[in-house]
Amino acid sequence: MPPLVRYLDQDGELLEDQPMSDEMALEGYRVMLRGRRFDERCVSLQRQGRMVTLAPGIGQEAATVGAAMALDSDTDWFVPQYRELAGQLWHGYPLKLAFLWHVGHPIAFQVPGDLKMLPFQAAIAGQLPQAVGLAWGLKLKRDPGVVLAVFGDGGTSQGDFHEAANLAGVMKAPVIFLCQNNGWAISTTIEQQTASETLAQKAIAYGFPGIQCDGNDLFAVYATVREAVARARDGKGPTLVEAVTYRLGLHTTADDPSRYEPREMHELWVDRDPLRRMQRHLVSRGIVDRAALDRIEDEVKEELRVAWDEAQKEPAPDPSFYFAQVHEDTSPRLRRDLERFDRNRRG
Repeated sequence: MPPLVRYLDQDGELLEDQPMSDEMALEGYRVMLRGRRFDERCVSLQRQGRMVTLAPGIGQEAATVGAAMALDSDTDWFVPQYRELAGQLWHGYPLKLAFLWHVGHPIAFQVPGDLKMLPFQAAIAGQLPQAVGLAWGLKLKRDPGVVLAVFGDGGTSQGDFHEAANLAGVMKAPVIFLCQNNGWAISTTIEQQTASETLAQKAIAYGFPGIQCDGNDLFAVYATVREAVARARDGKGPTLVEAVTYRLGLHTTADDPSRYEPREMHELWVDRDPLRRMQRHLVSRGIVDRAALDRIEDEVKEELRVAWDEAQKEPAPDPSFYFAQVHEDTSPRLRRDLERFDRNRRG
């Protein structure tokens, strides 16, 4: 296996040439921060009983944003699990819709038609066969797009991962498997899941490359996924990217990590926080100063406030809305059901 890809040290100093412009780096940081503050706000709202259970991505923002930055949102697809909101925001997912999804509003369960993204997936690794099918379809249509499929280390213990990887390798599907190895599958450690030295090397059995990168390094993830995207777009097939990161927050809001997570391990990874690393880099490179970072913080909080206020004003749809979501063209049977529903509701 090649060595782990890293561009920034823990202090935010470059180890390699910066793989993107200063402007792009700053915008990447802003979206990472937006994802972090969104998750923190949602955890608070859930504790107040105003949201359903959710899976925050605190500590993993560089992995998802860096990967999304390597895509072309006009042609490429983002296929999430349930902890990728920061990357989805970069790809164009609206903040208001993200809030609505977490309160269970029905309009949030469909992705806007102009957005190349599949819905959130609760079943572990269940989206991976779908992602491969989508990528294979793009290839058959000679479409230039590629597919980014994101999942966690726990997903590699599911059959869907292995079936998807096998088919992708055979068909040379233009798909990038991004595994966020955050150290935990709920409370199960990576050592309890696999005897493999890395998760990236699992790709070897399926006939395509596996690469391990520092998942808390925005530049490392971006550069690694960018190379995988170019490979897929060139017809050379899939790549498995293992982004080594850490879940600083909860598995979900139904979880209490203090029951199984060693305190010293948590403190070690707090020092490796991807937001802190980017802040240090942006300041040391002279892209921004501390005052500018404070302004960005205020702007992001205001964006979240506005989006949450708008989400709360979203009316519930007419019940007939649900009948329209099943088929593109409503079937005769469904039309009869809707007519019966309307008669019953009118009394």
